[in-house]
Amino acid sequence: MTLTLTSSSFSHNGMIPASYTCDSQDISPALLWSGIPDRTKSLVLIVDDPDAPDPAAPKMTWVHWVLYNIPPQANGLPENVAANELPTGTLQGINDWKRTGYGGPCPPIGIHRYFHKLYALDTVLPDLKHPTKLELEKAMQGHIILYTELIGRYQHDRHKND
Repeated sequence: MTLTLTSSSFSHNGMIPASYTCDSQDISPALLWSGIPDRTKSLVLIVDDPDAPDPAAPKMTWVHWVLYNIPPQANGLPENVAANELPTGTLQGINDWKRTGYGGPCPPIGIHRYFHKLYALDTVLPDLKHPTKLELEKAMQGHIILYTELIGRYQHDRHKND
Protein backbone atom coordinates (compact mmCIF):
# COMPACT_ATOMS: atom_id res chain seq x y z
CA MET A 1 0.00 0.00 0.00
CA THR A 2 1.16 3.55 -0.71
CA LEU A 3 1.08 6.28 1.93
CA THR A 4 -0.72 9.31 0.47
CA LEU A 5 -1.33 12.84 1.75
CA THR A 6 -3.89 15.10 0.07
CA SER A 7 -5.84 18.25 0.80
CA SER A 8 -9.24 19.51 -0.26
CA SER A 9 -7.75 23.00 0.22
CA PHE A 10 -5.12 22.81 -2.55
CA SER A 11 -3.69 20.31 -5.03
CA HIS A 12 -0.17 18.88 -5.08
CA ASN A 13 2.16 21.60 -6.43
CA GLY A 14 -0.86 23.92 -6.65
CA MET A 15 -1.26 27.38 -5.20
CA ILE A 16 -2.36 27.59 -1.57
CA PRO A 17 -5.43 29.85 -1.17
CA ALA A 18 -4.82 33.07 0.81
CA SER A 19 -7.13 31.99 3.67
CA TYR A 20 -4.40 29.57 4.81
CA THR A 21 -1.74 32.31 4.89
CA CYS A 22 -0.72 35.42 6.82
CA ASP A 23 -2.46 37.48 4.12
CA SER A 24 -5.87 36.38 5.40
CA GLN A 25 -7.19 34.04 8.14
CA ASP A 26 -3.96 32.05 8.62
CA ILE A 27 -5.91 28.84 9.28
CA SER A 28 -4.59 25.33 8.75
CA PRO A 29 -5.71 23.53 5.58
CA ALA A 30 -7.69 20.31 5.64
CA LEU A 31 -5.35 17.32 5.30
CA LEU A 32 -6.30 13.72 4.54
CA TRP A 33 -4.11 10.65 4.46
CA SER A 34 -4.44 7.00 3.61
CA GLY A 35 -2.31 3.91 3.18
CA ILE A 36 -1.01 3.83 6.76
CA PRO A 37 1.12 0.67 7.15
CA ASP A 38 -0.25 -1.94 9.58
CA ARG A 39 2.73 -1.73 11.94
CA THR A 40 2.47 2.06 12.32
CA LYS A 41 2.35 3.17 15.96
CA SER A 42 2.23 6.94 15.35
CA LEU A 43 2.35 9.62 12.65
CA VAL A 44 4.35 12.84 12.41
CA LEU A 45 3.38 15.91 10.39
CA ILE A 46 5.94 18.60 9.61
CA VAL A 47 5.18 21.59 7.38
CA ASP A 48 8.16 23.64 6.24
CA ASP A 49 9.42 26.02 3.55
CA PRO A 50 12.91 25.30 2.16
CA ASP A 51 12.86 28.50 0.08
CA ALA A 52 13.29 31.03 2.90
CA PRO A 53 13.84 33.86 2.66
CA ASP A 54 14.18 34.11 -1.13
CA PRO A 55 13.65 31.16 -3.53
CA ALA A 56 16.42 32.57 -5.74
CA ALA A 57 18.86 32.43 -2.79
CA PRO A 58 17.46 30.20 -0.01
CA LYS A 59 19.30 30.41 3.28
CA MET A 60 17.15 28.31 5.62
CA THR A 61 14.11 26.08 5.93
CA TRP A 62 11.31 27.87 7.80
CA VAL A 63 9.18 25.54 9.95
CA HIS A 64 5.42 26.22 9.94
CA TRP A 65 3.89 23.31 11.89
CA VAL A 66 5.12 20.36 13.94
CA LEU A 67 2.81 17.57 15.17
CA TYR A 68 3.80 14.14 16.45
CA ASN A 69 2.31 11.04 18.05
CA ILE A 70 -0.75 11.41 15.83
CA PRO A 71 -2.58 8.08 16.27
CA PRO A 72 -2.47 5.84 13.18
CA GLN A 73 -6.27 5.48 13.33
CA ALA A 74 -6.63 9.17 12.44
CA ASN A 75 -7.20 9.74 8.73
CA GLY A 76 -6.57 13.48 8.61
CA LEU A 77 -7.01 16.89 10.17
CA PRO A 78 -9.93 19.22 9.52
CA GLU A 79 -9.48 22.76 8.26
CA ASN A 80 -8.63 25.26 11.01
CA VAL A 81 -8.00 22.50 13.55
CA ALA A 82 -7.63 23.83 17.10
CA ALA A 83 -5.16 22.33 19.60
CA ASN A 84 -8.03 20.82 21.61
CA GLU A 85 -9.43 19.21 18.42
CA LEU A 86 -6.24 17.34 17.49
CA PRO A 87 -6.57 13.54 17.62
CA THR A 88 -6.16 12.16 21.15
CA GLY A 89 -2.50 11.71 22.01
CA THR A 90 -1.18 14.16 19.41
CA LEU A 91 1.61 16.39 20.71
CA GLN A 92 2.86 19.66 19.28
CA GLY A 93 6.31 20.94 18.54
CA ILE A 94 7.57 24.48 18.12
CA ASN A 95 7.50 26.27 14.77
CA ASP A 96 9.92 29.00 13.73
CA TRP A 97 7.66 31.67 15.26
CA LYS A 98 8.67 30.02 18.57
CA ARG A 99 5.13 28.79 19.28
CA THR A 100 3.03 25.69 18.86
CA GLY A 101 0.31 25.43 16.26
CA TYR A 102 0.01 26.24 12.59
CA GLY A 103 1.62 29.31 11.07
CA GLY A 104 0.70 29.78 7.44
CA PRO A 105 2.75 30.83 4.45
CA CYS A 106 4.08 34.38 4.63
CA PRO A 107 6.90 34.60 2.08
CA PRO A 108 8.88 37.86 1.97
CA ILE A 109 9.62 37.53 -1.76
CA GLY A 110 8.80 35.21 -4.65
CA ILE A 111 6.83 31.97 -4.86
CA HIS A 112 7.74 29.60 -2.03
CA ARG A 113 7.09 25.87 -1.74
CA TYR A 114 5.45 24.51 1.41
CA PHE A 115 6.20 20.85 2.11
CA HIS A 116 3.56 19.02 4.16
CA LYS A 117 5.48 15.91 5.24
CA LEU A 118 3.78 12.88 6.78
CA TYR A 119 5.82 10.12 8.41
CA ALA A 120 4.58 6.73 9.61
CA LEU A 121 6.64 5.57 12.61
CA ASP A 122 7.03 2.15 14.22
CA THR A 123 6.93 3.71 17.70
CA VAL A 124 5.12 6.25 19.85
CA LEU A 125 7.68 8.89 20.77
CA PRO A 126 8.14 10.07 24.35
CA ASP A 127 6.81 13.51 25.28
CA LEU A 128 9.59 15.71 23.93
CA LYS A 129 8.15 18.87 25.57
CA HIS A 130 7.45 20.98 22.46
CA PRO A 131 10.46 19.95 20.34
CA THR A 132 11.84 21.86 17.41
CA LYS A 133 11.75 20.16 14.03
CA LEU A 134 15.41 19.14 14.41
CA GLU A 135 14.82 17.62 17.86
CA LEU A 136 11.83 15.70 16.52
CA GLU A 137 13.73 14.46 13.45
CA LYS A 138 16.50 13.18 15.74
CA ALA A 139 13.95 11.28 17.86
CA MET A 140 12.39 9.80 14.69
CA GLN A 141 15.68 8.37 13.38
CA GLY A 142 15.48 4.62 12.87
CA HIS A 143 11.68 4.59 13.31
CA ILE A 144 10.38 5.81 9.92
CA ILE A 145 8.40 3.13 8.06
CA LEU A 146 7.05 5.28 5.24
CA TYR A 147 7.05 8.93 4.22
CA THR A 148 5.00 11.05 1.84
CA GLU A 149 4.64 14.73 1.09
CA LEU A 150 2.19 17.23 -0.32
CA ILE A 151 3.64 20.45 -1.73
CA GLY A 152 1.72 23.70 -1.99
CA ARG A 153 3.02 27.00 -3.33
CA TYR A 154 2.30 30.58 -2.33
CA GLN A 155 3.25 34.15 -3.23
CA HIS A 156 1.90 37.36 -1.72
CA ASP A 157 -0.61 39.13 -3.96
CA ARG A 158 1.37 42.19 -4.99
CA HIS A 159 -1.74 44.00 -6.22
CA LYS A 160 -3.97 43.65 -3.16
CA ASN A 161 -3.03 47.12 -1.87
CA ASP A 162 -3.23 48.84 -5.27
